[in-house]
Amino acid sequence: MIAVLDYGIGNLRSAEKALQHVGGAARLISASEDAIGAEGIVLPGVGAFGACAEALGASGLEPVVRAAIAAGVPFLGVCVGFQLLFEDAEESPGTRGLGILKGSVRRLTGHVKLPQIQWNTLRRTGVPSAMLSGLAEAPWFYFVHSYAPVPAGEDATRVVATCDYGGEVVAAMEKGALWGCQFHPEKSGASGLALLANFVAATRKAARPLEELVSRPATKAGQ
Repeated sequence: MIAVLDYGIGNLRSAEKALQHVGGAARLISASEDAIGAEGIVLPGVGAFGACAEALGASGLEPVVRAAIAAGVPFLGVCVGFQLLFEDAEESPGTRGLGILKGSVRRLTGHVKLPQIQWNTLRRTGVPSAMLSGLAEAPWFYFVHSYAPVPAGEDATRVVATCDYGGEVVAAMEKGALWGCQFHPEKSGASGLALLANFVAATRKAARPLEELVSRPATKAGQ
């Protein structure tokens, strides 16, 4: 089972149905206990960083995120769901992210229209990527955002793809079983379905499902 975390932000049915389309037993989860036994976790997100962080904290699903990543359960953060994994965001001063990845979420720069609402091609960084396995060298994906992560320290070496929009923008990262993408694979046609199929394949190879919920001693999102 792949748990798509439903914390009241946006329409998550498209992500659920896209995963089902490529053979994943995906279902929306709104209670943390229902994620026990999941072989994969997906954290979507649309809108403002602060609103999503507060909603995730209030939903009681944050321990699912932390436990899955700590246990090495395949995890996919999408758009703001990817951004929430970082420490903070320029968009929402004073709101803390989950701090699982080092770095901040920053406003896009350059003389470009914001938000970026368009199809754009990925530029691979040369870092090996199971997420992009089998895809074209420069696949097209659909983006809707004004902010993007700027990873720091060792996590900066985990970027597997960028895109060009007023400058180099981090588009995808991979840290073991933890995957994150700034674009929307569920809205990206054949390339998006191929990426989601790679995630489904990763869940089938996982050592074990999510067995228990443990929350690391860290500041919660939205606090």
